[in-house]
Parts: sequence; C-alpha cells; structure tokens
Amino acid sequence: MRPSFWSACGGKKPDVANFQSLVLALVHTYGYAGIFVVMLLGNVAMPVGTEIVMPIAGAAAAAGHLSSWVVAGAVGTLGEIAGGLLLYALGYYAGEPVIHRFGRRAEHELERVHNYYERYGRGTVFLCRFIPFVRGIASLPPGISRMQKRYFIAYHALGSAIFCFGLAFLGFSLGRHFTAMLPLFHRFSLVLILVALAAIAALLWIRRRNNVQASL
Repeated sequence: MRPSFWSACGGKKPDVANFQSLVLALVHTYGYAGIFVVMLLGNVAMPVGTEIVMPIAGAAAAAGHLSSWVVAGAVGTLGEIAGGLLLYALGYYAGEPVIHRFGRRAEHELERVHNYYERYGRGTVFLCRFIPFVRGIASLPPGISRMQKRYFIAYHALGSAIFCFGLAFLGFSLGRHFTAMLPLFHRFSLVLILVALAAIAALLWIRRRNNVQASL
C-alpha cells in the first residue's frame, strides 16, 4: 500500500491553521498540478515557502507518492517561470504609468532603476532566484524598468531550474528523514540570503572598478 503524503514527507500532517500547511495540502491533493500552482503563487509575492515545497515534493517522490523528483523539478520550474512572467508583465504594462503619477522625482528613480537593470540586471535576476522572500517579488522591478524580455526569461528560467531541481533532488535524497532536517532548511535559507547579498555586492564592486579603470 502506498504511504500517505504526510508519512512520505517523514512525519504527521502539519497544523492546517498554518498557511504553508494549506499550501502543502494543495500539493497533496492535486500532485504535480498543485506544485505548479504553488510555485506560481510563490512568484507573485504569495508567502508559500517555495524553498520548503520543492524538497517536500522530492521526499514524496522518494516514497512513491509522486512518480519522479525530476518531473517535480520540471513542473516547479514551469510554475516559477509562469509566475515570474505574470509579475514581470504587471510591472511592464502597469508599473510605469503608475510611477508617472507620482511626478518627476519618481520618474527619475524609474530611470535609475532602468539603467541599473540595463547594466547589472541579468546577474541580479539570476541571483534573486536563490534569496527567500526576495525571490517572490524579484520579477517586478525588471518589468517596471522594461528589461529586455529574452534576457529576463533566460536568467529567470536558469535560476529557477537550478533552484527547483536542486531542492527536489535534495528532498528525494533525504526521503523520510526530510522532516527532521526542516530546521536546517530554515537556517540554510538565511545563509542563502547572506551569500546572495554578498555576491550581488561583489558583482557591483567589480563592475564599478572595471568602469573606473576603463575611464582612465
């Protein structure tokens, strides 16, 4: 007999009063379709805990509740791309008119953001895929600044694929021991934030140094 979803993830069913528990119940009920919807929501600023959902999907695949962690990673990646495109489109088509209503200062700030994404945005889009909380809203600024679509899609998709496949494989490898590792995942999320911020700062410093040297 196939184990239940919650035992597949290594423990008892979480408290349904918790929002993330409801999200996981969606994955439990609808499988891959649930993963797609949850990852989409996580990329339009909904606090669904995508960094936890994908490892749980991998753990469920290890116990036979889902057919494959690879399919889970692929579906999660597609959900992330769909959500990112929705938020990007919102910024692209609605962001600039709203900003113009706030006057010249807001327009000046918009121009600064646009210039930033023209110079550094590709790497930033990629790195933001690995920062919890930030990753859920990171597609809006590129849309507002009208970053070229092909670059946004390419770097967003690449970062999302690494994120989804990597965490799904990790959950699959841990299997039934996943629940015991949850506290480490939360700590790991904080480490990811620090590493990503340090990488962004280093990237900006290197680019600025190269620009200064080029102007001499």
